[in-house]
Amino acid sequence: MTRLRPMTLADLPAVMLLEEELFAPDTWTAAMYRDELAQTRTRHYLVADDGGAVVGYAGLIAYDDEAHVATIGVTGARQGQGMGALLLDALLAEADRRGSPVVLLEVRADNERAQELYRRRGFAEIGRRPKYYQPSGTDAVVMKRERTGA
Repeated sequence: MTRLRPMTLADLPAVMLLEEELFAPDTWTAAMYRDELAQTRTRHYLVADDGGAVVGYAGLIAYDDEAHVATIGVTGARQGQGMGALLLDALLAEADRRGSPVVLLEVRADNERAQELYRRRGFAEIGRRPKYYQPSGTDAVVMKRERTGA
């Protein structure tokens, strides 16, 4: 049974393996994650734990006036099973709980599957960032969701 729980420093080895699987060569470093996890007031990071194995993770950066989906990753073996949607929904619920009127994100321009998930959750493309992902130089699509029913 998969459950979502807060990401801890002890999860970083598993998260880094998923980073490499999913995002190489544009991976975050363990130091970046340690820095993110230390900022507890404005950060909300989760892992999808399946019997002690980390099969996905996600992070939200939330300020008073807006929130940002920092990352979402699901192991290839579990993609297409709703895990990304589960993680995204948890981040959006946290953004709503914090009263964030807007949620922004960047997604690889070549990741149509993720873009479709975001569109189904109310995000719309608002721009592009050329060569955003480094070192690959892949463009990012910038998407925005405005809070409804506030």
